[in-house]
Amino acid sequence: MPMAAAAAVRAPPALKTYISSRDANLRYKNLTLPFAKHPHSVLFYSPRNNPRHLSRVRATLTSSSPSPSASPTTFHGHCYVVGDNIDTDQIIPAEHLTLVPSKPDEYIKLGSHAFCGLPVSAYPIPFIEPGKESTSYPIVIAGANFGCGSSREHAPVALGAAGVRVVIAEYYARIFFRNSVATGEVYPLEVEESGLFKECTIGDIVTVDLDKSVLINHTTGKEYKLKPIGDAGPVIEAGGIFAYARKAGMIASAS
Repeated sequence: MPMAAAAAVRAPPALKTYISSRDANLRYKNLTLPFAKHPHSVLFYSPRNNPRHLSRVRATLTSSSPSPSASPTTFHGHCYVVGDNIDTDQIIPAEHLTLVPSKPDEYIKLGSHAFCGLPVSAYPIPFIEPGKESTSYPIVIAGANFGCGSSREHAPVALGAAGVRVVIAEYYARIFFRNSVATGEVYPLEVEESGLFKECTIGDIVTVDLDKSVLINHTTGKEYKLKPIGDAGPVIEAGGIFAYARKAGMIASAS
């Protein structure tokens, strides 16, 4: 999905028609997103949108996983590398979809299962070490068509709950990109040229600069140009579509 498709997200009149303050604290939201290609879309509600749960969840993740960066626009850390066509069943298998992400303990548990569907033969290094609830890899580098498969909104939520802040792929399945922005869980960035995942190795130390739209691999010394995140950036930075709407005064702040 072209990132330019997110451009309509800042338009208050459009966004107001899709958000109801009466429904702001329900677990699931049925909303049409102004940056979605198709008008009938289901938006998943994430704890990142709920101030009552967010501080507890973030405190738990901070105590068990490395901090990506002090800056909200720069992320630094070890990267995890996957290939093409990573589908949502590999990101979070269906048997874990009974977990309710709006409950802080289940949100954390959901994150502990992130990428557990990857075949061990192809990915012998686990994304999350046994016995831990979060990952040591805050940045994921992928090939083409990341997030394809079934339209489970849990996929970006699981990555965010595990401690991922940025995914960089050649391109995304449309619904994964949309859900990433809507929940505010991860920044779904695209690289300008193909082949990035072939030039990186699990454990490489990288920096992602959103302002400069660049990825630096400090392990190899190479630098890669990224496509700008555009108007989706402020929505993700705010914590998702509802947090962004509250910040902009489109809906009432949560009590």
